[in-house]
Amino acid sequence: MKIVKVFLWLLLIAFNALFIGAGVYLVQNSYYELGAILFIASFLIDLFIINPRAYPYRYTIPALIFLLLLVVYPICFTIKTAFTNYGTGHIFTRQEAVERLLYDPNYTYTESEEAIGFKVFSVFEDSKPTDDFILLFDINGELYLGDVPSPSKQRGKEILLREGKTYKVTSEEVSVDGKVFKLSPFPESLENINMIVSADKEYKSLYALDDPALQKNTYHFIMLVQKYLANAEYLNQDQGKIIGIRVDTDGKWKFFFVERLYRLAYREIEEDGKVSQKMVIVNTRTNEPLIEDKGSFYDIDENGNQVFLMGYTAWVGLENFLRIFTDKRISGPFMNIFVWTIMWSLFSVLLSFLIGLVFALALNNERLRGRNVYRTLLIIPWAVPYFISVLTWKNGILNETYGILNKIILPFLGLDPVKWFNDQYWAKLACIIVNTWLTFPYMMTISLGALQSIPDELYEVAAIDGAGKWQNFRHITFPLLLTVVAPLLISSFAFTFNNFTLIYLLNSGGPPMVGATTPAGHTDILISYVYKLAFEGRGQEFGFASAISVIIFVLVGGISLLNFKISGAFEEIRNE
Repeated sequence: MKIVKVFLWLLLIAFNALFIGAGVYLVQNSYYELGAILFIASFLIDLFIINPRAYPYRYTIPALIFLLLLVVYPICFTIKTAFTNYGTGHIFTRQEAVERLLYDPNYTYTESEEAIGFKVFSVFEDSKPTDDFILLFDINGELYLGDVPSPSKQRGKEILLREGKTYKVTSEEVSVDGKVFKLSPFPESLENINMIVSADKEYKSLYALDDPALQKNTYHFIMLVQKYLANAEYLNQDQGKIIGIRVDTDGKWKFFFVERLYRLAYREIEEDGKVSQKMVIVNTRTNEPLIEDKGSFYDIDENGNQVFLMGYTAWVGLENFLRIFTDKRISGPFMNIFVWTIMWSLFSVLLSFLIGLVFALALNNERLRGRNVYRTLLIIPWAVPYFISVLTWKNGILNETYGILNKIILPFLGLDPVKWFNDQYWAKLACIIVNTWLTFPYMMTISLGALQSIPDELYEVAAIDGAGKWQNFRHITFPLLLTVVAPLLISSFAFTFNNFTLIYLLNSGGPPMVGATTPAGHTDILISYVYKLAFEGRGQEFGFASAISVIIFVLVGGISLLNFKISGAFEEIRNE
């Protein structure tokens, strides 16, 4: 027993070490919300296990972990993102954006158009070149040996910059960090040197621009460029210059002397009427500081125009929420989508409830023969998998070219084919029809259950008073039915409000809205509109999509609160 207890305590310690260590790592990498979630989870789990009074809560630990990670964290992250400009062009943090401007080889320029002569040597295994290579440069008639560049700046697994050194060749042997490389033959020109020996390794000629015999290795050279050299810089200490590889005008990779385009410098900046020294990013060619505004860095071109360089995630306050109402290019489509979402949810629920109620009243009639058969047949739309039903309606029934409606039924009735997906009004009607087909069996089932729970004595008393069928339905059936199904109707409204699957599978929210600057369609509901903003279109607007998600969260939360209140009110009625 003691061994088991010791094992459990060791397991708890290991669990805490894992969660706390992961939390610290996440916080250090700016994932504050997820790190905080892990700290909270670790604290609560320790409390439930160590505190005897919290013993019953131990059984909720697995659910608690999933609740925090899959519900609480996404909510917190979405709310935080709604107040930022996070999206395409603004993915990085400010520190990452600055590092890329300062160290990324893409932000460099060549000093001159004259390329530096070079030759690549590699270790061969079974006549195949490997990634173990060295470089030989010819700079103004002098030879320099270049080693394999090593990573110097990186973010996670992404390497921003590799740095290497060049070593001047003054004799046939060159010492590089304790290793001796022997050139053969020597002294010779760059073109004639065909082997470099180091200890037990032989580096043979792999690639040179003007050597036809080595052009067969071009593919492997390009692979080395992509893996090691494209983001590499070699420091030539004799001239104090940087060597980098670039694509020349003829489409070939060549080495040039390069300069970094941006650097850090202190400048006098006036803010709020006060002049202070501030470190800014400066263009080395123009000696002018970059413009930083709303999470973006801008440079000035030769015509005096601002040129976007790079963005980073920045706090924008209520800007995303205000865009919904102040930007006419967005507010118009958004309000149309919002109104349609309400109409779609309302009509779908009401229509499916009415149809389901009619069938429930019919099936509740004991004089109806074959009730079980009818009930089984009517439940089929609910039993068939959702995806199959929607795609069957889309491709087999509503298809404008070969669907059964346009090809057989409408021509038989003498009617013209209908544009179920390309006309906004018919497309909306199609969405409501398909959703009604999928949901009326559910409404029929709950209505039938509610009808069977109504005491027969009430109808007997009503019959004595001379009440007819309509009066029974109006004063007995429907009021008592409503006490049971009203909360379920509200829940169905909330579900339909966010029914992304049907909208996306049926017509992807189409047809598109003409003139909208965001990817909006006439049958898009709020949740599908958010999806398009986040993952489709010309770029991802995660911040703006999160702002709309927060609005949806508030609306659905309000509907749920209303549901609780109505459920409580009807519970009191039933108790009376």
